[in-house]
Amino acid sequence: MFKEFREFAMKGNVIDMAIGIVIGGVFTPIVQSLVNDLIMPPLGLLTGGISFADKFILLKPGADGAASYATLAAAQEAGAVTINYGSFINVIITFLLVAWAVFMVVKVMNRLKREDEAPAAEPTTKSCPQCAMEIPIAAKRCGHCTSEV
Repeated sequence: MFKEFREFAMKGNVIDMAIGIVIGGVFTPIVQSLVNDLIMPPLGLLTGGISFADKFILLKPGADGAASYATLAAAQEAGAVTINYGSFINVIITFLLVAWAVFMVVKVMNRLKREDEAPAAEPTTKSCPQCAMEIPIAAKRCGHCTSEV
């Protein structure tokens, strides 16, 4: 059983997947910072200073019975029940950026892979239409059946 597991774990696909998971785990905070620190502030400015992180719908007031809260943090601290649609918007933007970044990486890798592949060599022989033997491309007669090609 150990031998089978080792063979499974050492397959290229499993190792590639493990590397992808590790890099994805490290990449996620970078994208979250990009969204929260660089993209959302200008977007909030364009929308009149609205912070998506503080957008929520109050379903049930907290222990203090307040009818509204200025921020999501204040609502959560009071124990209010909320639908946090602003956080959901942030997560969707993060997902779209991660998907775009992965797409671009795969696109670059595919381009590099195509450049590494050598172009197919031009054929040096052709088939004789009479006897189907392989003859040089420049031949005017088949060396096997002597027919003109």
